[in-house]
Amino acid sequence: MKLLNAAVFFTLLPTLTPALDPLSTSIFMGSAAMVWQLLSPHSWLKCRLLECCNMKDTLNFSVLKRDLERKVFGQHLAIQIILRALSTNMHSKQPRKPLVMSFHGWTGTGKSFVSSIIAKNLYQLNIPRRRFVHHFSTVLHFPHPSHVQLYKEQLQNWIRGNVSACPRSLFIFSEMDQMPHGLIDSIMPFLGYHEEIDGVYYGKAIFIFLNNAGGDKITEMALDYWRRMKRREDIPMKELQSLLSEEIFRNRSSAFFHSQLIQKNLIDYFVPFLPLEYKHVRQCAREELRVQGHPEDEDLISEIALAMTDYPSEERLYSSKGCKTVASRVTLSI
Repeated sequence: MKLLNAAVFFTLLPTLTPALDPLSTSIFMGSAAMVWQLLSPHSWLKCRLLECCNMKDTLNFSVLKRDLERKVFGQHLAIQIILRALSTNMHSKQPRKPLVMSFHGWTGTGKSFVSSIIAKNLYQLNIPRRRFVHHFSTVLHFPHPSHVQLYKEQLQNWIRGNVSACPRSLFIFSEMDQMPHGLIDSIMPFLGYHEEIDGVYYGKAIFIFLNNAGGDKITEMALDYWRRMKRREDIPMKELQSLLSEEIFRNRSSAFFHSQLIQKNLIDYFVPFLPLEYKHVRQCAREELRVQGHPEDEDLISEIALAMTDYPSEERLYSSKGCKTVASRVTLSI
């Protein structure tokens, strides 16, 4: 109807403009062009001024790569996997299935931070992104295990409705370790290899799961490499991903315990976030000082990193909280 009205409007333009002087005519025509842009469903102006799901992929891959490499510390494996996954997905005009990634690691290692960087870079600048990035917190959205059936219906309806509105929707699920068992399997139909489901195409959607589960196994492998005087950069990616898949499938405290998503190989990438060492916490502290507008203070940076590097109790090689409390420590120390 909007497009029909616009067509009628432009048909009448020649009869309206002769009565106007040249300046008024220019202003009138410019205004008419703006109205046309706003009425057009995928116009650049509408996407600049209003909320719009641009069907063209808008991820600036070089900017995303720069952000991850500059702002995320100690996570070379995660960055490699994520960049490869997004590149493959974005370069496919019609992906066969949604991109599904599961992030694993101790708290404070960067899982939530990385997901926010992906969300920030997924859409064109200056476009409000809140409609297309959907963040589910288990504690907030799924607090009662007894309401699992209701949550399943709500979750399916939410995903179906939002992908219908914007095929390139991003869904982030945090605190997966606390999610009621069986709930995540309710979205299994949307993650498979289907051209469409009831007229809706899900292949451009992206799903990210954030888990602490598997963090201990990742740390065990990293620590074993360190004790054998091997570099963490030499940890084999495929071996770690396979270990994670098996660990969370068998772990009763994991939302993926005996999950159909794993049995049917619907999770494309298990992304390991390594434990952070003293040098990585130093990098976090230095960056936090910069963000808060303070000059670098090497003594303070060393003090914070040393206090947070607490695992194992003898070697004190890793920070059990990652960089999670660095910001508050910097604030209290200035």
